[in-house]
Amino acid sequence: MDKKLRINLQRVPKHVAIIMDGNGRWAKGQGMNRIFGHRNALTAVRESVKGASQIGVDAITLYAFSTENWKRPKMEVDALMSLLINSLKKELPDFQENGVKVNAIGNIETLPKKAQKVLKDVIFETRNNTKIILTFALSYGSREEIVNTIKNISKKVVNKELLIEEIDENTINNHLYTFNLPEVDLMIRTSGEQRISNFLLWQMAYAELYFTDILWPDFRQEHFYDAIIEYQNRERRFGKTSEQITE
Repeated sequence: MDKKLRINLQRVPKHVAIIMDGNGRWAKGQGMNRIFGHRNALTAVRESVKGASQIGVDAITLYAFSTENWKRPKMEVDALMSLLINSLKKELPDFQENGVKVNAIGNIETLPKKAQKVLKDVIFETRNNTKIILTFALSYGSREEIVNTIKNISKKVVNKELLIEEIDENTINNHLYTFNLPEVDLMIRTSGEQRISNFLLWQMAYAELYFTDILWPDFRQEHFYDAIIEYQNRERRFGKTSEQITE
C-alpha cells in the first residue's frame, strides 16, 4: 500500500524540522571523503520538501549548518558553502515551479559574501510562493538565538518601548528568527543519533521527536512519510490527560 494513502491529511504537522545527519558516515561507507556525502545529500532535501508539500505541510526547516560547524576543517566548510551556493542556483527553477518560498534563519552575516548574496536573491525571487516555506538554518545555534532574543527585548525595556509586565511567550516568539513560522510539530533526525543538538530549543517545546537509523543521503520521500505516520500514531496531550483529549 502506498504510504501516502495511509496519511490522514487532516492531521498533518504544520511545521516539520529536520536534522540532516549522517553524510560523513555515508561517504566513509563508500570509501570517500565527507564532502562526497554532502554532495549526495541533495536528493534527500528534494525528496523531503516534495513529500512535505504533497501532503500539505506548511513549513519545513532544515538544519543545514550550525554555529558549531565552523569548527570543522576549512576544506569541508569551504565545500559546504560552495555547495550551498550552487544548490540554491540550481534548485531555483524547481522552487518557482513547486511554489516553494525560501527562508533562512541564523547568523547569516557570518556566511561568505557570495553565499549571502545568492541566498538573499533566492529568498527575494521566491517571496510570493505560497505552497510551502522551506527554511535553511545556517550558522544557526538555538542558544545564540535565545540570547539575542533576550538582548533585543531588554533593549526595548530599557528604552521604555516595552514594560516588563508585558513580556510573555508571544513576546519571545515575536523576537525569534522563526517569528513568521508555526511552532515545530515534528522533528526528524537521521543517522541514529538521538539528540537535538542546539536546534530550535524554544520552538520544539511540544514537538514529537522521530529518530531513524537511515543516513541522510539515503533518506527518501517514503522515509519522510514513515515519520509522518509515526507522528499521527502518537497522542499529543500538551499537558492534558488522554481523557481530556478524547472529550
